[in-house]
Amino acid sequence: MKTEAPAYRRIVLKLSGEALRESDGRENISPPVVRAIAERIRDVHSLGVQVAVVIGGGNIWRGLTAAGRGMDRTTADYMGMLATIINGMALKSALEELDVPTRVQTAIEMKNVAEPFILGRAIRHLELGRVVIFVAGTGNPYFSTDTTAALRASEIRADVIVKATKVDGVYDRDPTTDPKAKRYDRVSYTEALTKRLKVMDSTAFSLCMDNKIPMIVLDMNKPNNIRDAVLGRSVGTIVCGDAEAKTN
Repeated sequence: MKTEAPAYRRIVLKLSGEALRESDGRENISPPVVRAIAERIRDVHSLGVQVAVVIGGGNIWRGLTAAGRGMDRTTADYMGMLATIINGMALKSALEELDVPTRVQTAIEMKNVAEPFILGRAIRHLELGRVVIFVAGTGNPYFSTDTTAALRASEIRADVIVKATKVDGVYDRDPTTDPKAKRYDRVSYTEALTKRLKVMDSTAFSLCMDNKIPMIVLDMNKPNNIRDAVLGRSVGTIVCGDAEAKTN
C-alpha cells in the first residue's frame, strides 16, 4: 500500500494550556490527557514531519486575567511564562515515554530545566528528527503565546501553524452560544482581522501575514485531526493570505 505523503515538511503546533487539563477541570495537568496529545504528535512525527510545539500556560496561570484583577501586568505575564515551562516539561516527559526524541527551549534562561532558545540549534534539532517545544513565550511581557507561535514559525521557516483548539474551525460568531454560527472552510487574514474573528491576536496575525504563513484551526479532541491536517486533508479552517483564500 502506498504511504500518503505529508503536505508540510515543518510545522508549528500551537496548544493552549487548557489542552492539558481534564475536561471536568479537576487536574490542571492530567497525565492521561498529556499522553494522548503526545501520541498525536508522535503520529505526525512518524510521517517524517518536523514538529515544533508552542504551548500556553492558561491551565495554571493567566497573566492577563491576573492583571485585570489588580496585579502588575509585567509580573503577571512572567508568572504565565513560567507556567508554560511546567507544561512543556510535562509534554516532553510524555513524548520521551513514547520514544520520541524531544528538546525544550525556553526564552527565559533556566539551565537546569531546558535549553535557552537558540534559533540555529532549534533548526538543527528539527533536522535531526527531534520535536522541539518552545516555552516561556517570547521572553517578554505583553505578548501572547499566539504571538510566540507566529514568531517562532517565522524564525524556523515553518510551512504552517496548526492551532489545536476546542472547536472545529473558525466561525463568524460564537458557535457555543449561537446555533446559526457559520464555519469558514477558508478565510483570509485580512477578513479575520476586519471581522474580528477570534483566532489570534492582532500581533500574531500581522506576523503570519507578513511572512506568508498559513494557519489551520482545528478541533484537537478528534484524535486524527492533526495528522489529517498535516496530510493535506480537509480539516477545520485554513487562515491564509488574500490570494490563497480566493482560490477556495
